[in-house]
Amino acid sequence: MTKIDDVARLAGVSTATVSRALRGLPTVSAATRRRVLAAAEQLQYAVSPSASRLAGGRTGTVAVIVPRITRWFFSTVVEAVEEFLHQSGYDLLLHNLGGREQTRQRVLRTANLHKRVDAVMLVATPLRPADRSALAALELPGVTVSSGTDVPGWPCVRIDDVAAARAATRHLLDLGHRRIAHISGDPDDELAFTAHLDRRRGYREELRAAGLPADPGLDVESMFSIDGGHRATVQLLARGEPPTAIFAACDEMAMGALTALREAGLRVPQDVSVIGIDDHDLSAVLGLSTIAQPAAEQGLLAARLLLDPLGGRDVEPYAGPAPRPRGGAVAARPAPAAPVILPTRLVVRESTAPPRAD
Repeated sequence: MTKIDDVARLAGVSTATVSRALRGLPTVSAATRRRVLAAAEQLQYAVSPSASRLAGGRTGTVAVIVPRITRWFFSTVVEAVEEFLHQSGYDLLLHNLGGREQTRQRVLRTANLHKRVDAVMLVATPLRPADRSALAALELPGVTVSSGTDVPGWPCVRIDDVAAARAATRHLLDLGHRRIAHISGDPDDELAFTAHLDRRRGYREELRAAGLPADPGLDVESMFSIDGGHRATVQLLARGEPPTAIFAACDEMAMGALTALREAGLRVPQDVSVIGIDDHDLSAVLGLSTIAQPAAEQGLLAARLLLDPLGGRDVEPYAGPAPRPRGGAVAARPAPAAPVILPTRLVVRESTAPPRAD
């Protein structure tokens, strides 16, 4: 019986390319598709759904693990990844941890992924030593997105969170603000996120570069959410003299800050300026200044890097600032010398202005 491997060998392509070509997916060039169809016809190969999916022991599925799918960054990354995987002939198996450590252990430290997926993507999911051992035991290719996760042999795609925070703080300093508050992530979060730690470090570094001490009374911790930003700002205002500006560690926290300031009778930006990080879909509507990060592009590039060792090299190369590495066999590859860091940019809107002259 003719197998998909025979068609791939005759056409001179991978089995994944044969599967995509025979299914009519648009990621295969016209010339490659003609070659595959000719080989299939010559060998009288009839496509079997199960054979196509499991050719070479593959499942045709990629696991994507996210802390909270309801947050803007995670949902944006997943949407970009799902679209790319679909166009490449793969399915996405989503594991939403819901912010729970117990769920992370169940997903990563059991046989939950064994023989169910061809590769793994971790999105902003920090790992404990036992997690790394469990992933290594799977012997699958993988990729990480965002800071806080380091898996030997896996590439990483992220932004420079320290630099993004410094840029946000610098924007407020350039406007003339000196009493700048920071609302950030909760260090007691079950999943131990680290992005907020880097962003706090960038905030403090930029203040120090301007000759200003970091005032603990202007630094409040809460959850990375609109409600968390609201609660942090209420707490901040209860401490006494309000700041002239607030740097929120993410746009959702900044949105909560806008609500809390309005409820307190303070005007933005006349009384208090506000800036975040992300460029959330609603940021433009709310007039929120922000440091825009390419969330969808991070997911897209990570998906390309992930499919590369699976034989998906007929996909158009990523057009961003980082070159797309070329892969080989289906196995964990040595990690690059440094993570692939995508650029951020300052977007100035109505929520930031010079401090009021008293």
